[in-house]
Amino acid sequence: MKIKNLIYTVFLVLFVFKGVAQTTRIANANKQYDSYAYVDAIATYERVAEKGYKDENMFQKLGNAYYFNAELAKASKWYAELFAMNQEQEAEYYYRYSQSLKSIGKYAEANKILEQFNKKSGNDQRAKLFASNKNYLEEIKANSGRYNVADAGINSGFSDYGSSFSGNKLVFASARDTGGVSKKVFKWTNRSFTNLYGAEVNTNDDLSEPKRFGNRINSKFHESTPVFTKDGKTMYFTRNNYLDGKKGKDSKMVTLLKLYKSTLDQQGQWTNVMELPFNSDQYSVAHPALSPDDKTLYFASDMPGTLGQSDLFKVTINDDGSYGIPENLGKSINTEGRETFPFISEDNELYFATDGRPGLGGLDIFVAKIENDNAFKEVKNIGGPINGSQDDFAFLIDSKSRKGFFTSNREGGKGYDDIYAFTEIRKLTCEQALTGVINDQETGLVLANAKVSLFDEKFQLIKESIANDRGHYSFEAACGKTYYVRAEKPDYETKERAITVGEINGKTDLPLALTKAICKVAVGDDLGKCFGIKMIYFDLDKSFIRKEAAFELEKILDVMKQYPKMKIDVRSHTDSRQTAKYNEALSDRRAKATVAWLIENGIAANRLTGKGYGESQLVNTCSDGVKCSEAEHQANRRSEFVVVSME
Repeated sequence: MKIKNLIYTVFLVLFVFKGVAQTTRIANANKQYDSYAYVDAIATYERVAEKGYKDENMFQKLGNAYYFNAELAKASKWYAELFAMNQEQEAEYYYRYSQSLKSIGKYAEANKILEQFNKKSGNDQRAKLFASNKNYLEEIKANSGRYNVADAGINSGFSDYGSSFSGNKLVFASARDTGGVSKKVFKWTNRSFTNLYGAEVNTNDDLSEPKRFGNRINSKFHESTPVFTKDGKTMYFTRNNYLDGKKGKDSKMVTLLKLYKSTLDQQGQWTNVMELPFNSDQYSVAHPALSPDDKTLYFASDMPGTLGQSDLFKVTINDDGSYGIPENLGKSINTEGRETFPFISEDNELYFATDGRPGLGGLDIFVAKIENDNAFKEVKNIGGPINGSQDDFAFLIDSKSRKGFFTSNREGGKGYDDIYAFTEIRKLTCEQALTGVINDQETGLVLANAKVSLFDEKFQLIKESIANDRGHYSFEAACGKTYYVRAEKPDYETKERAITVGEINGKTDLPLALTKAICKVAVGDDLGKCFGIKMIYFDLDKSFIRKEAAFELEKILDVMKQYPKMKIDVRSHTDSRQTAKYNEALSDRRAKATVAWLIENGIAANRLTGKGYGESQLVNTCSDGVKCSEAEHQANRRSEFVVVSME
């Protein structure tokens, strides 16, 4: 992984910790509960699909699983399979497929899918936005070609990023190891921690050999992204939660990021390091920027009130040195993605990096003019060659010379991230309660503590909530507007639904039933229920395995290979039509054909038994002479894969 910014690194570390902890929990659970099997249905579907089996519902599940986990490239693979199998999908699948295609650079194909989404979705706001902004790539192209870009000449084989002017110096963060025998590394990346370095800007704009900046500032942890007041006497910078030899951690025992302030003493030393009062051990605050008058500090954070993964905030610096209350820059700037690395030019323009807006790939740099009333004008992509297909961020410009620097992890660099120099060559009351209950689709039981997210019609995250102990959630909503509600809970498939709330004051109800993704199977349970296998289909009066039946059996095969000590009893049942003797014989042949297929595909015969029960175990009253619907008869025609042993 290339180090793009410290907030992103911390987010990734948190994700890695979560994954490691989950793996450990599963391993411990397997040891503690030897009589159970925990079946990951999504993983099984993928292995089955890789064998060439095609099923519409399976492709939907696989695409959604990766889409909701932001693995869009993998999602595109399964959505492609879905649409190749059947073009007639719900409108939402067209949107998700188009977003996934963009992630792998297939813009033309994505736009064609969006056209179809536009036709299917009617008044969906995203369709309207696409219809009015189909030429965003052309707009980016029109903004491109305005910069001459070159290597800054100070890069190492490590990560170099996030620069700021301090007098005639360029100060930046670097992971280069200038230490002696004692080399400190960031254990999650096995690379050196970043410290601040400075390089003199010569008269011909070349940079001198970098040297460590401020011996009392650099610590044994990360320092990065400094910014200096006009008089050069105060510096704000980012550091891990570490001060006066003490390291702070959040509730998950992770050391996050904080903003610090330091002042220059009469001996030219940076001293009096103190953390800013709106920091917290429980969230990150990083990447400071100052307004032209030094009275407003901008920064990136995932503090409460954040709209996306990280947002841009601002806070007033009072005359007495105290601070106001941090304020989110709002939806005109922030999205459900990552907004980070703000910079305010002398022209009062906000430059920032984000992956939440249409761009060329990864983090792109955008700019918005700050009006006199502190509102933001239209946000624009600054174009290539600064923006490209990888991450581009940490933009810095001298408004007089129109020269500056930015950071990128593009191909051709020396290290993980590199600093590039550039010259610029040419110069947007009714209320409703939206409520519902989250429950288990199979059992109907309420699901407490499910995460519920509310998105607007543009698919920007508005708010997140946690369902209470009764599975209930509630959001404030505007009358007549369309929203998207997404429910998530560990071991369940994520579910999302659109809802248009009422036109008058009141309440709109949207319950969401979640399907289990992880099945807990014990001795005596029907393994087929994990995958919704109700029936292994055969041709009329026949007992050889059809293609549709093989698809279902592949799931059972996969689980039995995961659990080599598991033994299964295959049970086949019929309805009451035909004679009891005929039904028993037919079901027995089918059960044995099922067992034979599993044996042919690698399961030892001593792990399998099979028997047909005909009409002897009906699940309802539809016996001979009783008038029943086709659905009631169907309930009796079933296949079961009962776990008889786990050891």
